[in-house]
Amino acid sequence: MSHCHDEHDHHGHDHSEGAAHDHTDDLTPALQNHIYEQIDFSKITTLNESEPQSGTKILQKTWTDRLDSQPELKSDTDEQLLMHVPFTAQIRLHSILIRTSQTSSAPQNLKLFLNTDNLDFSSASDAQPTQTLELAQSNDVQEVPVKRALFNTVRSLDLFFEDNWSQGEEDETRVSYLGFKGEWMKLSREPVNVLYEAAANPQDHKLAAGVGQGLGSHIGAAGGRDGM
Repeated sequence: MSHCHDEHDHHGHDHSEGAAHDHTDDLTPALQNHIYEQIDFSKITTLNESEPQSGTKILQKTWTDRLDSQPELKSDTDEQLLMHVPFTAQIRLHSILIRTSQTSSAPQNLKLFLNTDNLDFSSASDAQPTQTLELAQSNDVQEVPVKRALFNTVRSLDLFFEDNWSQGEEDETRVSYLGFKGEWMKLSREPVNVLYEAAANPQDHKLAAGVGQGLGSHIGAAGGRDGM
């Protein structure tokens, strides 16, 4: 188990005798590579959640709120939960951050599916996951690493909480915090600029033929009349 907040960078601090240590930057290492603003919260879906939008709400918790017990995601009719999390950027995923509990309602196996649309419980049970993670029963925030080579181009991630630690005796699975660590690259959704009209213009061909023959003086002339 890795506790992100235990990492502390002492570079640049004055550690001479009597110098006061400033802890105002203690959160900085924990938030390095934290994926938050790149989550498309409006398009998250969670199947079998007992309260609507509770899956979205635990993802919306900031790092500062990670130990808050509420809001909490709870399963409804059985122990399984299936979350679809889209991103607004391309993610290179490093790890999953999750807080559950020491009770039997803590999820045990988490299956991850990369860039999958319309996954349901049936297909999630039958399909080969990108990776399966085993989670611990803990009140701490667990940082569970993934195989980075498998998660270099994440545009969406499906998380299938298949079971919990009750071994089938407890129908309710609970998760109080969920987050991600990784790197991201902005997705460009702007159309490619088209330099020429779709329909061929005979004047364009004349311009192309005139390369090296004063072409620069003709570019932008109305209808190519000057000197043509």
